[in-house]
Amino acid sequence: MIAIRRSPALFLLTLGFFTLASLVARAEDTQAQDDRLKQVIAGDHRSEENKARDQYRHPLETLTFFGIGPDMTVVEIYPGRGWYTEILAPYLKDSGTFYAAEHPGDPSYEAVQRSLQAFEQKMKDSPELYGDVKRTKLTKDVDIAPPGSADLVITFRNVHSWMGSGTESEAFAAMFKALKPGGVLGVVQHRGDPSAAQDPKAGLGYVNEDYVIELAKKAGFELAEKSEINANPKDTKDYPDGVWTLPPSLRLGDKDRGKYVAIGESDRMTLKFVKPAS
Repeated sequence: MIAIRRSPALFLLTLGFFTLASLVARAEDTQAQDDRLKQVIAGDHRSEENKARDQYRHPLETLTFFGIGPDMTVVEIYPGRGWYTEILAPYLKDSGTFYAAEHPGDPSYEAVQRSLQAFEQKMKDSPELYGDVKRTKLTKDVDIAPPGSADLVITFRNVHSWMGSGTESEAFAAMFKALKPGGVLGVVQHRGDPSAAQDPKAGLGYVNEDYVIELAKKAGFELAEKSEINANPKDTKDYPDGVWTLPPSLRLGDKDRGKYVAIGESDRMTLKFVKPAS
């Protein structure tokens, strides 16, 4: 029998070829995911009013930073009237799973009730667009998703609300519980002035970045990365009605309206946390 000697150089060349092919395939897959996300964001189903807020909310950059993929299990906390759901649900409809963890109903809180009703109507009006949205609640008695099932949990400008009701620890614990080991928590929040002491109730809507990081760490998360995607240096954070002085609320009505419109929406931290794998 003749022994066949394999050339080390040929082996390395073959290995390099397959590695390169794998990298190319991965890059193509990532590009296809990005293209799909861009397509959904630009979709006709989104109102011009909602699209106008993309300049402040940066949905493409934000969701990409959090590492979203179309085959993931994703939980959105407090979807409100569905601004982000209009993007998330169609994107995940075919190969992913989407949970909308809604605010508990409260008949005494009209704004919440109107928001819940608007979300309900949105889902009813376009089932072919949004698919099987799994609607849950963020409460101490209900899981926002099956424990350890989510690849990504995202929450947009909610931390101050939890602080106001004294439920911030419960909320972070619920998000930690829902995630798989190695899963990601994405947080966007109105960012407070770091030189000012943190109001434990966050009455003006602003929360210091270090305070949010500490809340997440207490729940077991590790900070993976920060981004300035949603930063706004024009935001001076010293308004008579807090963050709601700025768009889109413009709570002061016509008083200094042009000034606040020129500032735009709030300065926001964008934080990526990870549930440890072990």
